Amino acid sequence: MSEKPKKKPLVKVKRPMPEQDPHVRAGNFDEVALGYSAEDAIAEAERCLQCKEQNCKQGCPVEVDIPEFIAEIKEGRFAEAARVIRRKNNLPAICGRVCPQENQCEQYCLMGKKFEPVGIGRLERFVADYALQNEQPEESPARESASGSGRRVAVVGSGPAGLTCAADLARMGYQVTIFEALHKSGGVLVYGIPEFRLPKRVVQTEIDYVQSLGVEIKVNTVISKTLSVDELLDEFGFEAVFIGTGAGAPRFMRIPGENLIGVYSANEFLTRTNLMKAYLFPEYATPIRVGRRVAVVGAGNVAVDSARTALRLGAESVQIFYRRSRDEMPARLEEFLHAEEEGIEFNFLINPVRIIGDERGWVTGMECIRMTLGEPDESGRRSPVPVDGSNCEFEVDTVVIAIGQSPNPLVPRTTPGLEIGRRGTIVADEETGQTSREGVFAGGDIVTGAATVILAMGAGKKAARAIDAYLSAKY
Repeated sequence: MSEKPKKKPLVKVKRPMPEQDPHVRAGNFDEVALGYSAEDAIAEAERCLQCKEQNCKQGCPVEVDIPEFIAEIKEGRFAEAARVIRRKNNLPAICGRVCPQENQCEQYCLMGKKFEPVGIGRLERFVADYALQNEQPEESPARESASGSGRRVAVVGSGPAGLTCAADLARMGYQVTIFEALHKSGGVLVYGIPEFRLPKRVVQTEIDYVQSLGVEIKVNTVISKTLSVDELLDEFGFEAVFIGTGAGAPRFMRIPGENLIGVYSANEFLTRTNLMKAYLFPEYATPIRVGRRVAVVGAGNVAVDSARTALRLGAESVQIFYRRSRDEMPARLEEFLHAEEEGIEFNFLINPVRIIGDERGWVTGMECIRMTLGEPDESGRRSPVPVDGSNCEFEVDTVVIAIGQSPNPLVPRTTPGLEIGRRGTIVADEETGQTSREGVFAGGDIVTGAATVILAMGAGKKAARAIDAYLSAKY
C-alpha cells in the first residue's frame, strides 16, 4: 500500500523580496525592489490556503480574482495568471509596486490571522512583469455593453482613475478620449512617484496597454482653459464626461520664511525630478538645487519619497520632521523602513514654526517646537500640542513641504452646476461617481482628496459601470 504524500510544512512568513543594498541604492535611481523569481513566486503562492471565504477579494478596490490568479502561479501558469488579473485590473504592474496591500487585500488574508499574510502584491507584480517581459499576447477585450457601441465618452485626466475608467469603458465598446493637461500621460504615476519606486518604463507600458484597447489620449489639453466640460458635451459630441483631475495643488504651513530660496513644495520637487528628469541633468535641461542639509516636513508617502529623492540627488543629510509620533505617521511601513536603511533621519513630535534665511534670501535654518499628543482630532488621530519653551533650531539649506495636496481647482471652478465640497472637492456619489451635473461623473482624489492610487482606480471602475448604466438608460 502506497504512502500518502506528506503535506508541505506551513510557511509562516512571506518570501523575502530581493532588494538593492541600501548603501548602493541610496546613490542611484534604479528600482529598490528587484522582484520575485519564478521560484520565489511559486513558493509564495503555495502559502495561499485557497480558503472558501476568499476574504482577500473584499479588500481589493478593483475586484481582482485573487485566489484564482494565485492558483495559476502555484501551477506555474504565469501567462494565465496575468490574464486573470487583467480581467479586472488594467494597471497590475503599477499596483504590484505602489498599492498598500497591507491595508487592503492582505489585511483580510486568513493566513494573516496568525502568521504573515500571503504576499499578494508581490505576486501581482511578478505576474505583471512576467507578462510584460515575455510579451504575452492579450486577449481581445470583451464587448460587455450593447449601449457602448460607438458612443463617445470623454475622460479628463490620465492618472490612475482616468486610465481605469477609460480602459473599462473601452472594453464595453465605447469610444474614449482622455484629455491630459501635461505633455506626458500618467498623472501622479509619472510626476509624483519616484523612479526608484515606480519606473516610468513600467507606467508607459501600462498606458500603452490602455491605448491598445482603443483609448485615445490627447496631451497638452487643459480642460477649463483649452476646452471646457460644457464644450465637450455640447460641441464635441461626447455623451458623458468623467473627471479624474486628482489633487495637484500643494499645501503650505503658512509660517514665516516659506518664500525663501530653497523652499520647495513636494509637488514641485518631485515633478521636476520625476516628470522633468532633473536627476539626469544636464542630459535633461531641468536643473534642481539640493543643498547639503535637507529638511522634509511631513511623514506621508510623499514626504518619504521627497526625502529619499533628496538623498539620491546628493544631499549629505536628510531629516524628516513630523508633528506626531511614529505610530501616527501615514507613510507605508515598507517605505519608512527603506528610508531608515538608507540613512534618512526621522524627527518625531516636532513641528516647524519658522524658516530662517540670510540677507540674500537663502534658507539657512529652521526653527521648530517640540510637541506632545493630546486628544484625538476629527480624523481619529491624537492632536499634537506644542510644548511651551521647547523651541530649537536646525541648520538646513533646503526645505521641502510635504504636508498634503488639495484638489486641482480648475475644472470645478469653470463648470457651472457642479457642486463643490468644503475643501474644493467635487461632490459625487460614492458608488457611481455621479455629480450634480447630468452626464458628468468624477472619481479619485478630486472627490476624496489626496488618497491612494488603488482607491482612485476603484473609483474609476465604479464610474465606468455607472456611465454605461446611464447611457444604457438614456438610449
